[in-house]
Amino acid sequence: MSNSVPTPSAQARLLVVEDEPSISGFVRRGLIFEGFDVEIAANGRVALEVIRDRLPDLVILDLMLPEIDGLEVARRVRAAEDVDGRERMPILMLTARDLVVDRVSGLDVGADDYLIKPFDFDELLARVRALLRRAKPAAARTVSETLTFDNVVLDMGSRTVTRGGIPVELTAREFDLLALFLRNPNQVLTRTTLMQRVWGEDFFGESNVLEVVIGNLRRSLELNDQPRLIQTVRGIGYVMRHP
Repeated sequence: MSNSVPTPSAQARLLVVEDEPSISGFVRRGLIFEGFDVEIAANGRVALEVIRDRLPDLVILDLMLPEIDGLEVARRVRAAEDVDGRERMPILMLTARDLVVDRVSGLDVGADDYLIKPFDFDELLARVRALLRRAKPAAARTVSETLTFDNVVLDMGSRTVTRGGIPVELTAREFDLLALFLRNPNQVLTRTTLMQRVWGEDFFGESNVLEVVIGNLRRSLELNDQPRLIQTVRGIGYVMRHP
């Protein structure tokens, strides 16, 4: 472990996603000693919740995790960043599998760096610092962009929506879906594209989850007899356009 004295400049917020307590505890203690604010998540589901709610400056992400594995976590994070238009959050992936195919898979889904277990803490620390030097802090990655179409206004920073000046209450998934439509007006988006960009996963089978969320989103936007803006393109997907 490094013998350097912690400095205030190192107060970045890090999330360590690791299901082995001995490893997560070792990493957490070392990073706290170096001046970082560290949170632990023991599975992929909790990791995604922490990332969504607290937007850490960097994620140290194990590949093999319960519930949702590291590859899927990374893919969902990048998909959410695409929807929100945010800068990329650095992801350092950890794994005990030293195969080229595993490293390539991690980098392909959006990891910025890769470290093989067992690792020396000083190397982990050096990689964390290098990634943070190249990245914007979380505060700078928070988006205050406003998206509009017709009389719909969506504020990315406050995650609020109005139509005709009247607030519209949406779930997180409905909000992300609407943001994607607003970024691509008059462009047909396939069902697969919508699932990949909003859910962060491929669309398989005949699941109607997308149709259910689209239906709820339409009902929320069409209160007070507002005209329908999200149109169905049969056999392909959906498009946002004037009726």
